Amino acid sequence: MITHDLRVIADAALDKNGQDVVSIDLRPAGSSIADYFVVCSASSTTAVAAIADNIIKQAREQLGLKPLRTQGLENNFWIILDYGHIVIHIFLAQYREFYRLEDLWADAPRRSWKFRKKPATKKDNASE
Repeated sequence: MITHDLRVIADAALDKNGQDVVSIDLRPAGSSIADYFVVCSASSTTAVAAIADNIIKQAREQLGLKPLRTQGLENNFWIILDYGHIVIHIFLAQYREFYRLEDLWADAPRRSWKFRKKPATKKDNASE
């Protein structure tokens, strides 16, 4: 089920032009912070906010989850959404480069998430 949660979160970030979306498995390191981090970035504060908003919306609608805590929504440079088992970090690109959060977990297993084409629906096919 955790892979499904990660996919929903990654898709929500990618749908709003999230860049370099990565999940980091913290379980082998014995982290008490969370089971996974999801990290992504965006080129503007507007995009950072849009990504956070979409993740919150999709997690609620598709997974029935609400964040336990949020940070950074007031400035949109680095937003943290804490869902307990997954903590999401949405960075303005230069902040991600500066803080290099992923380097702290360099040995942890990670996965890059790519935009996937949504399957065609009957409605899409009818218009062709």
